[in-house]
Amino acid sequence: MVDSLTPEQRSAQMSRIRGSNTKLEVLVRKGLHARRLRYRLGGAKLPGRPDIVLPKYRTVVFVHGCFWHGHDCPLYRLPKTRPEFWADKIGKNGARDLRVTAELEALGWRVLTVWECSLRGKATSEQTSFLDHLAETIRQTTH
Repeated sequence: MVDSLTPEQRSAQMSRIRGSNTKLEVLVRKGLHARRLRYRLGGAKLPGRPDIVLPKYRTVVFVHGCFWHGHDCPLYRLPKTRPEFWADKIGKNGARDLRVTAELEALGWRVLTVWECSLRGKATSEQTSFLDHLAETIRQTTH
């Protein structure tokens, strides 16, 4: 299938996709802060640069978009345009996620993943419930 956009239009469209401070990340951060959990951002010195680092609980949180990380849910659908490219790219993202998780666990960190489908399009009460559960999971230290 041929792309309906010119390379310049596609490039401009793809450049607008945020890598950090997404609406979902901000929602999770505000939710954790409201539940009195204090964190650091970026995790630049940790493998995979986790989105949220909670040093007190030795826990990191990754906020993953279902498309970019190939989550098995209704929000993930392989594009019809250049499917081989996308399958390879998303497959490599998944492999990297597994490798980074193993590296962090080897360093003694607990790794939690928040998937986009857990919060996107949900009612406020469902989001609140999810964030309550996430906060409780973080507080249950196993170290």
